[in-house]
Amino acid sequence: MSKAKQVDWRSVRPAPIVFVSGNEEYFAGRAIRSIREQLRAKDPTLELSEIEASEYIAGQIYDLTAPSLFGEPRLLIIRGAERLTDALITDALTYINEPSADVTVVIRHNSSTVRGKKLVDALKTNEHTTVVLAEKLAKDPEKSAFVQAEFTAAGRKISNAAIRALVEAFNDDVAELAAACEQLIQDSAESITEEIVDSYYGGRVETTAFKLGDTCMAGLEGEALAILRHLLQTGADPVMILGALVGKVRQVARVFQAESAAAAQAGMAPWLAEKVRRDANRWSEEGLARTITALAETDSAVKGGSRDPVFALENIVRIISQRGLI
Repeated sequence: MSKAKQVDWRSVRPAPIVFVSGNEEYFAGRAIRSIREQLRAKDPTLELSEIEASEYIAGQIYDLTAPSLFGEPRLLIIRGAERLTDALITDALTYINEPSADVTVVIRHNSSTVRGKKLVDALKTNEHTTVVLAEKLAKDPEKSAFVQAEFTAAGRKISNAAIRALVEAFNDDVAELAAACEQLIQDSAESITEEIVDSYYGGRVETTAFKLGDTCMAGLEGEALAILRHLLQTGADPVMILGALVGKVRQVARVFQAESAAAAQAGMAPWLAEKVRRDANRWSEEGLARTITALAETDSAVKGGSRDPVFALENIVRIISQRGLI
Protein backbone atom coordinates (compact mmCIF):
# COMPACT_ATOMS: atom_id res chain seq x y z
CA MET A 1 0.00 0.00 0.00
CA SER A 2 1.36 3.42 -1.01
CA LYS A 3 2.74 5.58 1.78
CA ALA A 4 2.80 8.71 -0.38
CA LYS A 5 -0.05 11.17 -0.03
CA GLN A 6 -1.94 11.69 -3.28
CA VAL A 7 -3.74 14.96 -3.94
CA ASP A 8 -5.40 16.84 -6.77
CA TRP A 9 -3.39 19.68 -8.34
CA ARG A 10 -5.84 22.22 -6.92
CA SER A 11 -5.35 21.19 -3.29
CA VAL A 12 -1.56 20.72 -3.18
CA ARG A 13 0.38 21.92 -0.13
CA PRO A 14 4.16 22.20 0.42
CA ALA A 15 5.84 18.96 1.53
CA PRO A 16 9.44 17.71 1.76
CA ILE A 17 8.99 16.04 -1.66
CA VAL A 18 6.26 16.95 -4.17
CA PHE A 19 6.02 14.70 -7.22
CA VAL A 20 3.94 16.40 -9.93
CA SER A 21 2.92 13.72 -12.41
CA GLY A 22 0.75 13.98 -15.50
CA ASN A 23 0.64 15.20 -19.08
CA GLU A 24 -1.34 18.44 -18.60
CA GLU A 25 1.26 21.19 -18.35
CA TYR A 26 -1.29 23.81 -17.36
CA PHE A 27 -2.36 21.91 -14.22
CA ALA A 28 1.25 21.06 -13.38
CA GLY A 29 2.16 24.73 -13.68
CA ARG A 30 -0.74 25.74 -11.45
CA ALA A 31 0.35 23.23 -8.81
CA ILE A 32 3.98 24.33 -8.82
CA ARG A 33 3.03 28.02 -8.77
CA SER A 34 0.70 27.37 -5.82
CA ILE A 35 3.49 25.70 -3.84
CA ARG A 36 5.84 28.60 -4.54
CA GLU A 37 3.25 31.21 -3.54
CA GLN A 38 2.35 29.36 -0.34
CA LEU A 39 5.99 29.13 0.70
CA ARG A 40 6.67 32.80 -0.11
CA ALA A 41 3.56 33.88 1.80
CA LYS A 42 4.93 32.05 4.83
CA ASP A 43 8.46 33.46 4.42
CA PRO A 44 9.34 36.11 1.76
CA THR A 45 13.03 35.17 2.01
CA LEU A 46 12.35 31.86 0.24
CA GLU A 47 15.36 30.77 -1.83
CA LEU A 48 14.30 29.30 -5.20
CA SER A 49 16.39 27.03 -7.43
CA GLU A 50 15.35 25.37 -10.70
CA ILE A 51 17.23 22.73 -12.69
CA GLU A 52 16.54 20.54 -15.71
CA ALA A 53 16.63 16.82 -14.97
CA SER A 54 18.44 16.17 -18.26
CA GLU A 55 21.31 18.45 -17.16
CA TYR A 56 21.65 17.13 -13.61
CA ILE A 57 25.15 16.28 -12.38
CA ALA A 58 26.05 14.06 -9.43
CA GLY A 59 25.66 15.69 -6.01
CA GLN A 60 23.69 18.69 -7.25
CA ILE A 61 20.58 17.94 -5.19
CA TYR A 62 22.68 17.98 -2.00
CA ASP A 63 24.37 21.28 -2.94
CA LEU A 64 21.01 22.95 -3.55
CA THR A 65 19.36 21.61 -0.38
CA ALA A 66 22.28 22.05 2.01
CA PRO A 67 21.63 24.20 5.14
CA SER A 68 21.58 27.90 4.28
CA LEU A 69 23.91 30.37 5.98
CA PHE A 70 20.96 32.51 7.14
CA GLY A 71 18.47 29.68 7.53
CA GLU A 72 16.13 30.72 4.67
CA PRO A 73 13.59 28.13 3.53
CA ARG A 74 14.35 26.71 0.08
CA LEU A 75 12.40 25.45 -2.88
CA LEU A 76 14.10 23.25 -5.48
CA ILE A 77 12.18 22.55 -8.69
CA ILE A 78 13.46 19.73 -10.90
CA ARG A 79 11.76 19.88 -14.29
CA GLY A 80 11.60 17.29 -17.06
CA ALA A 81 12.11 14.24 -14.85
CA GLU A 82 11.06 12.03 -17.79
CA ARG A 83 14.50 12.92 -19.21
CA LEU A 84 16.49 12.55 -16.00
CA THR A 85 20.13 11.47 -15.85
CA ASP A 86 21.37 8.31 -14.14
CA ALA A 87 23.07 10.53 -11.56
CA LEU A 88 19.73 12.06 -10.59
CA ILE A 89 18.16 8.63 -10.19
CA THR A 90 20.95 7.59 -7.85
CA ASP A 91 20.97 10.78 -5.78
CA ALA A 92 17.20 11.18 -5.57
CA LEU A 93 16.66 7.59 -4.44
CA THR A 94 18.88 8.37 -1.46
CA TYR A 95 17.64 11.92 -0.81
CA ILE A 96 13.91 11.14 -0.64
CA ASN A 97 14.47 8.85 2.34
CA GLU A 98 16.13 11.64 4.38
CA PRO A 99 15.03 14.99 2.92
CA SER A 100 16.57 18.19 4.28
CA ALA A 101 14.68 20.27 6.82
CA ASP A 102 13.02 23.50 5.64
CA VAL A 103 13.37 22.41 2.01
CA THR A 104 10.66 21.55 -0.53
CA VAL A 105 11.81 19.59 -3.57
CA VAL A 106 9.37 19.52 -6.48
CA ILE A 107 9.94 16.87 -9.14
CA ARG A 108 7.98 17.42 -12.34
CA HIS A 109 7.41 14.30 -14.47
CA ASN A 110 5.38 14.37 -17.68
CA SER A 111 4.45 10.66 -17.37
CA SER A 112 4.82 10.26 -21.15
CA THR A 113 7.77 7.88 -20.71
CA VAL A 114 8.87 5.16 -18.30
CA ARG A 115 12.38 6.62 -18.04
CA GLY A 116 13.37 6.59 -14.37
CA LYS A 117 10.67 4.08 -13.43
CA LYS A 118 12.62 2.97 -10.37
CA LEU A 119 12.60 6.50 -8.99
CA VAL A 120 8.94 7.07 -9.94
CA ASP A 121 7.90 3.91 -8.10
CA ALA A 122 9.97 4.91 -5.07
CA LEU A 123 8.39 8.37 -4.97
CA LYS A 124 4.89 6.90 -5.03
CA THR A 125 5.65 4.75 -1.98
CA ASN A 126 7.67 7.27 0.01
CA GLU A 127 6.28 8.63 3.28
CA HIS A 128 7.81 12.08 2.69
CA THR A 129 6.24 12.48 -0.74
CA THR A 130 3.05 14.13 -1.90
CA VAL A 131 1.99 12.95 -5.35
CA VAL A 132 0.10 15.56 -7.39
CA LEU A 133 -1.97 14.38 -10.34
CA ALA A 134 -2.03 16.73 -13.34
CA GLU A 135 -3.82 14.73 -16.02
CA LYS A 136 -5.46 16.09 -19.18
CA LEU A 137 -9.21 16.51 -19.24
CA ALA A 138 -10.34 14.00 -21.86
CA LYS A 139 -14.12 14.31 -21.69
CA ASP A 140 -16.58 17.19 -21.68
CA PRO A 141 -17.96 16.29 -18.21
CA GLU A 142 -14.44 16.69 -16.81
CA LYS A 143 -14.07 20.08 -18.49
CA SER A 144 -17.45 21.17 -17.20
CA ALA A 145 -16.46 20.11 -13.69
CA PHE A 146 -13.23 22.11 -14.06
CA VAL A 147 -15.16 25.25 -15.03
CA GLN A 148 -17.57 24.80 -12.11
CA ALA A 149 -14.64 24.32 -9.71
CA GLU A 150 -12.96 27.52 -10.95
CA PHE A 151 -16.09 29.55 -10.22
CA THR A 152 -16.76 27.80 -6.90
CA ALA A 153 -13.20 28.50 -5.76
CA ALA A 154 -13.72 32.18 -6.59
CA GLY A 155 -17.08 32.29 -4.79
CA ARG A 156 -18.93 33.03 -8.04
CA LYS A 157 -22.01 31.49 -9.66
CA ILE A 158 -22.32 30.25 -13.25
CA SER A 159 -25.27 28.61 -14.99
CA ASN A 160 -25.10 25.17 -16.59
CA ALA A 161 -25.82 26.71 -19.99
CA ALA A 162 -22.91 29.11 -19.55
CA ILE A 163 -20.61 26.23 -18.63
CA ARG A 164 -21.65 24.35 -21.76
CA ALA A 165 -21.01 27.43 -23.91
CA LEU A 166 -17.53 27.87 -22.45
CA VAL A 167 -16.59 24.22 -22.91
CA GLU A 168 -17.76 24.27 -26.53
CA ALA A 169 -15.87 27.49 -27.25
CA PHE A 170 -12.58 26.42 -25.65
CA ASN A 171 -12.75 22.65 -26.03
CA ASP A 172 -9.20 22.11 -27.26
CA ASP A 173 -7.08 24.11 -24.80
CA VAL A 174 -7.56 23.99 -21.03
CA ALA A 175 -5.28 27.01 -20.56
CA GLU A 176 -7.55 29.10 -22.79
CA LEU A 177 -10.59 27.72 -20.98
CA ALA A 178 -9.08 28.72 -17.63
CA ALA A 179 -8.22 32.20 -18.93
CA ALA A 180 -11.82 32.63 -20.10
CA CYS A 181 -13.06 31.58 -16.65
CA GLU A 182 -10.71 34.07 -14.99
CA GLN A 183 -11.98 36.89 -17.17
CA LEU A 184 -15.64 36.04 -16.51
CA ILE A 185 -15.01 35.77 -12.78
CA GLN A 186 -14.12 39.47 -12.83
CA ASP A 187 -17.55 40.31 -14.33
CA SER A 188 -19.84 42.15 -11.91
CA ALA A 189 -22.96 40.10 -12.69
CA GLU A 190 -24.44 38.13 -9.77
CA SER A 191 -24.34 34.94 -11.84
CA ILE A 192 -22.62 34.25 -15.17
CA THR A 193 -25.20 33.27 -17.77
CA GLU A 194 -24.97 31.96 -21.33
CA GLU A 195 -25.81 35.48 -22.55
CA ILE A 196 -22.82 36.92 -20.67
CA VAL A 197 -20.52 34.25 -22.09
CA ASP A 198 -21.89 35.10 -25.53
CA SER A 199 -21.17 38.81 -25.00
CA TYR A 200 -17.51 38.02 -24.21
CA TYR A 201 -16.86 35.18 -26.62
CA GLY A 202 -19.83 35.29 -28.99
CA GLY A 203 -17.66 35.34 -32.10
CA ARG A 204 -15.89 32.21 -31.00
CA VAL A 205 -18.98 30.42 -29.68
CA GLU A 206 -21.28 31.24 -32.58
CA THR A 207 -18.82 30.30 -35.33
CA THR A 208 -17.54 27.08 -33.86
CA ALA A 209 -18.11 23.93 -35.88
CA PHE A 210 -19.95 22.48 -32.89
CA LYS A 211 -22.39 25.38 -33.03
CA LEU A 212 -22.86 24.59 -36.71
CA GLY A 213 -23.76 21.00 -35.83
CA ASP A 214 -26.26 22.12 -33.19
CA THR A 215 -27.89 24.52 -35.63
CA CYS A 216 -28.22 21.79 -38.26
CA MET A 217 -29.75 19.44 -35.72
CA ALA A 218 -32.25 22.15 -34.80
CA GLY A 219 -33.37 22.25 -38.45
CA LEU A 220 -32.29 25.89 -38.93
CA GLU A 221 -30.94 25.50 -42.45
CA GLY A 222 -30.50 29.20 -43.30
CA GLU A 223 -28.71 29.98 -40.04
CA ALA A 224 -26.53 26.89 -40.41
CA LEU A 225 -25.45 27.91 -43.91
CA ALA A 226 -24.56 31.38 -42.63
CA ILE A 227 -22.39 29.88 -39.88
CA LEU A 228 -20.74 27.54 -42.38
CA ARG A 229 -19.85 30.42 -44.71
CA HIS A 230 -18.43 32.43 -41.82
CA LEU A 231 -16.31 29.47 -40.74
CA LEU A 232 -14.93 29.05 -44.25
CA GLN A 233 -14.25 32.78 -44.62
CA THR A 234 -12.26 32.80 -41.40
CA GLY A 235 -10.06 29.93 -42.57
CA ALA A 236 -11.63 26.93 -40.85
CA ASP A 237 -10.51 23.56 -42.22
CA PRO A 238 -13.33 21.85 -44.20
CA VAL A 239 -12.20 18.47 -42.83
CA MET A 240 -12.53 19.77 -39.26
CA ILE A 241 -15.97 21.20 -40.02
CA LEU A 242 -17.16 17.91 -41.48
CA GLY A 243 -15.72 16.04 -38.50
CA ALA A 244 -17.92 18.06 -36.13
CA LEU A 245 -21.00 17.31 -38.26
CA VAL A 246 -20.14 13.61 -38.36
CA GLY A 247 -19.86 13.64 -34.57
CA LYS A 248 -23.35 15.09 -34.19
CA VAL A 249 -24.90 12.52 -36.54
CA ARG A 250 -22.95 9.69 -34.90
CA GLN A 251 -24.47 10.60 -31.52
CA VAL A 252 -27.97 10.33 -32.99
CA ALA A 253 -27.05 7.01 -34.61
CA ARG A 254 -25.95 5.66 -31.23
CA VAL A 255 -29.45 6.23 -29.88
CA PHE A 256 -30.95 4.26 -32.75
CA GLN A 257 -28.47 1.39 -32.53
CA ALA A 258 -28.19 0.97 -28.76
CA GLU A 259 -30.28 -1.68 -27.03
CA SER A 260 -30.98 0.62 -24.09
CA ALA A 261 -30.93 4.32 -23.26
CA ALA A 262 -28.10 3.73 -20.79
CA ALA A 263 -25.95 2.12 -23.46
CA ALA A 264 -26.67 4.94 -25.93
CA GLN A 265 -25.71 7.63 -23.42
CA ALA A 266 -22.60 5.93 -22.01
CA GLY A 267 -19.76 8.40 -21.65
CA MET A 268 -21.99 11.46 -22.20
CA ALA A 269 -22.65 14.20 -19.69
CA PRO A 270 -26.31 14.15 -18.51
CA TRP A 271 -27.11 17.43 -20.28
CA LEU A 272 -25.59 16.12 -23.53
CA ALA A 273 -27.41 12.78 -23.28
CA GLU A 274 -30.73 14.61 -22.90
CA LYS A 275 -29.93 16.87 -25.84
CA VAL A 276 -29.00 13.94 -28.11
CA ARG A 277 -32.16 12.11 -27.10
CA ARG A 278 -34.26 15.11 -28.10
CA ASP A 279 -32.40 15.38 -31.40
CA ALA A 280 -32.86 11.67 -32.14
CA ASN A 281 -36.61 11.88 -31.56
CA ARG A 282 -36.88 14.21 -34.55
CA TRP A 283 -35.15 11.79 -36.93
CA SER A 284 -36.40 8.77 -38.85
CA GLU A 285 -34.31 5.68 -39.45
CA GLU A 286 -34.61 6.24 -43.21
CA GLY A 287 -33.46 9.85 -42.95
CA LEU A 288 -30.54 8.85 -40.76
CA ALA A 289 -29.42 6.19 -43.24
CA ARG A 290 -29.51 8.68 -46.12
CA THR A 291 -27.55 11.21 -44.09
CA ILE A 292 -24.83 8.71 -43.16
CA THR A 293 -24.43 7.80 -46.86
CA ALA A 294 -24.25 11.49 -47.76
CA LEU A 295 -21.63 12.10 -45.06
CA ALA A 296 -19.41 9.40 -46.56
CA GLU A 297 -19.71 11.05 -49.98
CA THR A 298 -18.96 14.47 -48.48
CA ASP A 299 -15.90 13.07 -46.69
CA SER A 300 -14.50 11.98 -50.05
CA ALA A 301 -15.32 15.36 -51.57
CA VAL A 302 -13.58 17.50 -48.93
CA LYS A 303 -10.50 15.27 -48.99
CA GLY A 304 -9.81 15.87 -52.67
CA GLY A 305 -12.51 13.88 -54.40
CA SER A 306 -14.32 16.99 -55.65
CA ARG A 307 -13.34 20.27 -57.27
CA ASP A 308 -15.85 22.09 -55.08
CA PRO A 309 -15.63 20.96 -51.43
CA VAL A 310 -17.53 24.08 -50.35
CA PHE A 311 -20.58 23.00 -52.34
CA ALA A 312 -20.30 19.53 -50.78
CA LEU A 313 -20.30 21.05 -47.28
CA GLU A 314 -23.26 23.28 -48.08
CA ASN A 315 -25.14 20.25 -49.41
CA ILE A 316 -24.52 18.15 -46.31
CA VAL A 317 -25.60 21.06 -44.10
CA ARG A 318 -28.90 21.15 -45.98
CA ILE A 319 -29.29 17.37 -45.70
CA ILE A 320 -28.67 17.32 -41.93
CA SER A 321 -30.92 20.36 -41.39
CA GLN A 322 -33.73 18.53 -43.21
CA ARG A 323 -32.91 15.30 -41.30
CA GLY A 324 -32.08 13.33 -44.45
CA LEU A 325 -35.43 13.86 -46.10
CA ILE A 326 -34.21 16.35 -48.72
